[in-house]
Amino acid sequence: MQTTMELEKIYQPISEDLASMEEVLHKRLTSSKYESVKAISSYPLQSGGKRLRPALVLLSARVIGDSSRQKQKAINIAAAMELIHMASLIHDDVIDHSKLRHAKPTVNSKRGEDVAIALGDYLHATASELIATCSNPEVLECISLAVKTMCEGELLQVCERDNLNLKLERYMVIIKKKTATLFATACQSGGLIFGAKENLQKTLKDYGFNFGLAFQMVDDCLDFVGKKKSLGKSPGTDFKLGELTIPILSLISEDKEAQKVQSLMESPDKDNSFDELRDIFINSEAFTKTKKEIFFYLNKAKESISDLSDSCFKESLTDLTDYVAKRIEI
Repeated sequence: MQTTMELEKIYQPISEDLASMEEVLHKRLTSSKYESVKAISSYPLQSGGKRLRPALVLLSARVIGDSSRQKQKAINIAAAMELIHMASLIHDDVIDHSKLRHAKPTVNSKRGEDVAIALGDYLHATASELIATCSNPEVLECISLAVKTMCEGELLQVCERDNLNLKLERYMVIIKKKTATLFATACQSGGLIFGAKENLQKTLKDYGFNFGLAFQMVDDCLDFVGKKKSLGKSPGTDFKLGELTIPILSLISEDKEAQKVQSLMESPDKDNSFDELRDIFINSEAFTKTKKEIFFYLNKAKESISDLSDSCFKESLTDLTDYVAKRIEI
């Protein structure tokens, strides 16, 4: 099982910047003069998290160069990325009626959906404030487009629920929009802040995009094969909501399993159907193929930064791909 210590080691070259980013998050989320707002807006900080997106901002900035003049701007963008991510999770939990997140009660289960929706909006607005402090139209444009694309991906995913004819190609469109885009933008915006030229922006963006695709595929697999203790929530959430992700779609693509999988998906007994599908997937060629697909995108991420100058920051970016690969080792 992976531990926080692994990420701390990977993040070591930017540990001071990440600590400053945490201070920015805490300050912004506890700044209200109203105690009720302060209490609920600071709640997401208690859940922790991997801080992948802010780390990618900071690593991408530092892999470009060492600009102390732009350092605080990079930290503010990193905090904004985490706030956007937090907001998306809170809204996702409302849409999915989730009760747990990181082994803690979700905002909607603790305070109700009205508060959760308002809090998500508040976090988005706070992120916008931080982005504005950078006075960089290019950064504003790429992050704004990313948020719009994320929302479009979420809409597509919800509209495709219970669509038993969903194709793998549409699933890929959804995860590109919903997940990979923000990872790509985290990397690109970090580079932009430190003055990366267009070719280097593309390099970083490609890394983040492929990293994000692999990360989401791993998450979707873990929702199928993971345990509640390690996930921090009950497994099978996607299946029970009628969302077809890569485990199901990979099984369907195997002719010998398609009919049985279809039958289980249509069964009203979601708990038992999920347990049976889980066992089928773990012991199937589909799982092997899915892991190969994940490693394909992780390798693409590594390859995209191969021409960057060697540094501890480049090494951390490479180590992050290995970290994601270890998550799916079962």
